[in-house]
Amino acid sequence: MFQVIFNKISAAEMAALPKDLQLDLLSEFHFLPEDLGSLDMEGFGHVTREGRTLHRYRAKDYRIYFERHPEGLLIHRVLHKNTIRDFLFRSNLPLDDEDGGLAGTKDFWTLIHEAEESRK
Repeated sequence: MFQVIFNKISAAEMAALPKDLQLDLLSEFHFLPEDLGSLDMEGFGHVTREGRTLHRYRAKDYRIYFERHPEGLLIHRVLHKNTIRDFLFRSNLPLDDEDGGLAGTKDFWTLIHEAEESRK
């Protein structure tokens, strides 16, 4: 059995959403960690840097950034597609390689590291 694990920041981001929306977002997360390499790419993307791969899943109007974890999936961020934060990260990215551009953006990785530090 695997778990979906939220860090402090992603848990707070989810908790700020209405309960029915939380359930809707989680119900779209219907795959196993070992399936990540063979999933239909609609809604999925990945960001790689220094050998580390984060996955992005679009669920409704949200982007969920996560990675594989020994116990399942570790959720780093849950961002609405129309937030200022999300806009700032994506506004200067090339349209043909959104995730590749995101991987090279220092601010994106700062967001991920901020979430990791909150776990300590």
